[in-house]
Formats: sequence, structure tokens, C-alpha cells
Amino acid sequence: MQVIRHTSLGVTLMLVVSTLWAEIPRTANGKPDLTGTYDVATLTPLERPEEFGERAYLTREEADEIRLQQEKRRADDLEDSDPSRTAPPSGGDGSPGAAGNVGGYNFFWIDNGDNAASIDGKFPTSIITHPSNGRQPPRTEAGLARIASFRLLFRENTGSAWWLDQPGPGPYDNMEMRPNAERCLLSFGSTSGPPMLPSGYNNLKRIVQTESHVMILAEMIHDARIIRIGGTHPPDHVQAWMGDSVGHWEGDTLVVDTTNFGAKPALLGASPDLHVIERFTMTDSGDLRYQFTVNDPDSWKSSWGGEYPWPRTPNKVYEYACHEGNYALGNIMRGARILERDIEGAGAGAGGG
Repeated sequence: MQVIRHTSLGVTLMLVVSTLWAEIPRTANGKPDLTGTYDVATLTPLERPEEFGERAYLTREEADEIRLQQEKRRADDLEDSDPSRTAPPSGGDGSPGAAGNVGGYNFFWIDNGDNAASIDGKFPTSIITHPSNGRQPPRTEAGLARIASFRLLFRENTGSAWWLDQPGPGPYDNMEMRPNAERCLLSFGSTSGPPMLPSGYNNLKRIVQTESHVMILAEMIHDARIIRIGGTHPPDHVQAWMGDSVGHWEGDTLVVDTTNFGAKPALLGASPDLHVIERFTMTDSGDLRYQFTVNDPDSWKSSWGGEYPWPRTPNKVYEYACHEGNYALGNIMRGARILERDIEGAGAGAGGG
């Protein structure tokens, strides 16, 4: 404890200032040691629900209600199913869910957090903090076209080879037509980044730091980002799925600049012109404060960004054995060939494919 005395007009003011704080771990060269494992799962959405408007924070009571609702959903899902239930109707029952809710992963596999994110004792209504409405800005025409093209890859299965009636290559002509995430080559939802965003499960990040590099291993589809400390980006024609990341230290904050993306960045709808700036700051608790800014004038009409905490965890990164890449992708292609033969055998359909 340090005591500071100040005398003015015969009045002695005594200020008691605590000089005790939790010192963050540091490397041999004095930089914050980010090495460790972090669980970024959170119930806070990327974009602010429209009903909140410009409201940036939840009350503590609202944050508690979100936590309780999540607990109830998990408890309900753990209830025993009726063993006498019938199979869902062909094509699903039409309720929300994969393929008309015919069935999918149950809640056992979902790990999207237990609480809303908390930053400086406040509970943001969204991860995005700018623009002020907490939502991505409007997309450009080129950005909208990329989104439409991506969604076409997941058009509802109607039991027919609809793509044969479309001009140009079809989405099942060869395996490289399928999205990188479906092929287990790059994590979906930009969990590997940049920016590195939370997902429905497999939300751990493992950081290994040296004086010259920082590696971030994403649990989702085992992507590893390699960030060089210092240096410059390569020429524009040298591209990578997760871009080229160069970091530097501003005080105790690691600032990472990423450019040189390939044709299909993990961030949905982004272009190769994507430019992301990230900031990793360790707090006194040992957790990280993660901030990011997205610039892509070919995709969005203005820049956007946000922040959320990366709490440290003793848990280990789970090996992501992606079965889609092991055998399901082959089944997808075989199913497409069967549907095409059905149409060709009936003498219907032409073009495309």
C-alpha cells in the first residue's frame, strides 16, 4: 500500500492508492506471453438483434436470463426421447432445422457457451461494436452476388438434379466445386479467421508464442494460423486461405495485419481484397481481449468490427476428425450422379452440369 499526502490551504488530504496488481506472464524478451488455451464460446451473437437498435449493452438481469434460457434448452434436450415415436415424414416436417428438421446433431455436440460475453463488467448486445447498430453494414452488389452464389451450393434437396437445367458448371460437377469447409479444408463461420469468430462448437484456440512467431490453432477443423512478428506482406499474387498475417507489438498489445487472401476467405461473402486488423491484449486475469476491424470495399459499403473476450481454459484442444472429408464427401458426389442418371434415363433435363 502506498500513501500519498497532499497539503493545500492547511488541509491535509490522504490518498491511499493500491500498488498491488496481478502481473501478467511475460516472455524472456518482456512481451506478454499469450501461450495457452482459450475457450471463445459465447452466447453473445455476432450481430445485434434488431430489437435492441442502438442499445449497446444488456442489463445484468437480461444477461442472467440468457444464461438460464440456455440451461433450460440443454436440460430439455437431455430428456429421454419417446422410443415409440415414428420416423419424421419424408422431406421433414417443415419446422426449422436441417433439411426440414429430419434430424441432425443433438445438443450433446453443441458447445456455444454458458454465458453472454462480459467486457469491463458490461454485457454487450453483440460482438460487432461498429457500426453503432451492432450489425454488418450493407453489402455491395458484388458482395451480394457472392452470397447468392454461396447459398446456391446449399439449395434444398428436392430429389432431382435441378442443376442440369442451369447454365454453366453445376455445384456437384467435381469435389473442388464444394465449399472448403464441407471438404474439411477450412473451418466454417470464420472460426479460424481472420477475424476469428465463435461457432456452435469446437471453440477452443491454442496459442504458441515465440519471439519471431505466434501460432493460433483453431479447434474447428484444425486450422493453424502462423503470424510473423515484423516484416512485410508478399506481393499481391501470393495468396492463402487465411491470408498473410504480420504482427507487431504496440505496448502490451499484439496487433496483427492480414491481407493476401485467396478467392474464398473463411469470412462469408468476403473478397480477396479483405483486410483485417486484430488486437490481442492480455488482461490481469490472464484472459485475452480480442478486437478486430474488417475492411473490404468490394464486399461491404463501409468497414466494421468488434470485440469479445477469450477466457483462458485448462481444457485441451479436441482432435477434429472431420468425417465429411473422410467419406461423406464421396457420398455427396455419388448421390449427385444417381440423380443425374435418373433425369438422363427419363430423357429430361439438359445443359449445365
